[in-house]
Formats: sequence, C-alpha cells, structure tokens
Amino acid sequence: MPLYDHHNRGIDYLRISVTDRCNLACVYCKPRQNMHVLPHREILQYEEMHRLATVAAGLGISRVRVTGGEPLVRRGVIDFIASLGSIPGLQDISLTTNGVLLPAMIDDLHGAGLRRLNISLDSLEPRKFSEITGMQAWDSVWRGIERAEELGFTPLKINMVPVRGVNDDEIVAFSLLTRSRRIHVRFIEFMPIGANDRWCTEACVTADETRDIIEREIGPLTPFTTESGAGPSQNYTIPGARGVIGFISPITKHFCSTCRRLRLTADGKIRPCLLSDTEIDVKSPMRGGCDDEELRRLLKCALQIKPERHYIHATAQGCYERTMSKIGG
Repeated sequence: MPLYDHHNRGIDYLRISVTDRCNLACVYCKPRQNMHVLPHREILQYEEMHRLATVAAGLGISRVRVTGGEPLVRRGVIDFIASLGSIPGLQDISLTTNGVLLPAMIDDLHGAGLRRLNISLDSLEPRKFSEITGMQAWDSVWRGIERAEELGFTPLKINMVPVRGVNDDEIVAFSLLTRSRRIHVRFIEFMPIGANDRWCTEACVTADETRDIIEREIGPLTPFTTESGAGPSQNYTIPGARGVIGFISPITKHFCSTCRRLRLTADGKIRPCLLSDTEIDVKSPMRGGCDDEELRRLLKCALQIKPERHYIHATAQGCYERTMSKIGG
C-alpha cells in the first residue's frame, strides 16, 4: 500500500540523488557561474541512503530511482544499486544518467540487477552535443545506448529537452528513432531550475509545439497506454513503430494532481516537490543517532507539506535556490 499525502495522492516513488557532481555542464541545467559542489562530508553515505530507503519501503515506497548530478561519477554506485535490490518491498529500481560513463559500467550495472534506464541526450549531432554539454562525448553516450539495447534494458528511455534555437530542429530526428528501436523518447519542457540566467519563456518549446512539429512532419500520433507506473509522460506512437514518444509538460500542463514522488537530495534533505524549495532534513537526525521511528515521522511530515501543485509561472524569473544537479531532478 502506498503512502498518502495531505491531498490524498498515493506516494510510492522515491528518487535518491547520490551526488551533486556532474561531468557535463548542460545549458538547461547549470548556471554559467557560481556553481559550487558540496564538500564530501555533506553528502550522505551510501549506508545512510540505504537506511532511509529501507524505512521508506516499510511505509509503502515501492519504487526507487537513483539520480545525481551524474550518479555514475560517484564511486561505489554499482554496489549501492545492488544493495537496493535486497530491501523488502522495493519492486522497481531504475537509474537516470547522462550516459557518458555507460560503456565502461553498463555490464556491471546489469549484473547488479538494474533493468530500467533513462539516458539524457539532447542532440544526435556530435558537434551540437559538445556545444550543449561542454564535452565531446557523444560517441560514448551512443555506445552506451546501443549496449543497453543489446542487454535488453526495458524500458530504455531517452530524455530530450528541446530548447528553442538550440536543438529544436532535431525533434523529428529523435522521434524517428522509435520507428526501428524499442526506445522511449521523451520530450521534456525546459524548466527554470539551475539555468536561471538562460531560461526565458521563449526558450521553452512546449509539449504541444513539439507534438505539432512531429505530426506535421511525420503524421498523426496514436495514443499509447503503458504500465500504471508510467509517471507524468503522455505517451504516443508513430503507427507501426517499435518505440514510444512521450511528452512531459511541467510548464504548460502541470501533472501535480497525480504526482507520486518524494526526493532525497545528496545532502540529506527530503524534498516533497521538485519545484518548491521546502525540504526536511534527515541527515542531521541520522548523524545525531535518531531511531527509525523518527525517520518514519519525518517522512510522514514530508507528505503533509507536499504542496497541492507548483506555481512555476509565479516564480519562473526569480527561481530556485538549488540547481537541478543538487535536487536530483
């Protein structure tokens, strides 16, 4: 049975950020300056994360996604993922990565029991990828994707953030990947978190615009219903395609009424909403010697302060204290 928040939403999904560090500097994620990383002592130890996940699973959390920053830059992450599989009640463990380190690690991740994978990729052109991310690593990411297909990761999802004038001319090319591959391509609206100095309304290519571009160039999309745990993505297929096209619209069509998530930041804060800076500290109580009952109380408190919805339009230009890499978006 899931937990229920103050607005009667069933909460069964915990995202765990294992680090705030990242080996890329994507235009939609990091600010141009004043980007600070946390001292190592401020980051939760894996044992602390495992303890919190165990307590959460005992309350009804059944799904965990490991995120960052870039989670694969932290030593020991494969063993941590394997350890999550031993927690009673956890039925689904997944990972979000930028894919740069996948070729060297994906076989071991598969061996650790991981079967669900999201890969962030914002260009199919190596030169443009370098401009967006600050690193010449497209070939590495693509090798990781191909190996994930070979190993049978399912669903294998590619997350693409269309930014006007940057990569919106590749929307159709990404969509066409689904014709011959069992890949979920998900287009995510550009959010004003982290890249506040770059974000503006005009830069955001809305989900409706993205869908219009695809249907104009390829043809009508067919609605596609996935498993019950599909999350906020509105899914479609190109008729006859093997893969799925999804649209995630946090800006234009918020999905707060169906949100099922809590987040654990790398520095030990429970964040009930991605788009709210309200957090509950669990690191200090754990390091102060609290028992599991206190952790259960704090998790339940997070449910009580989870907002009914976000108000991103009201704060879009003033924005948020944390970058996406520090939240574990």
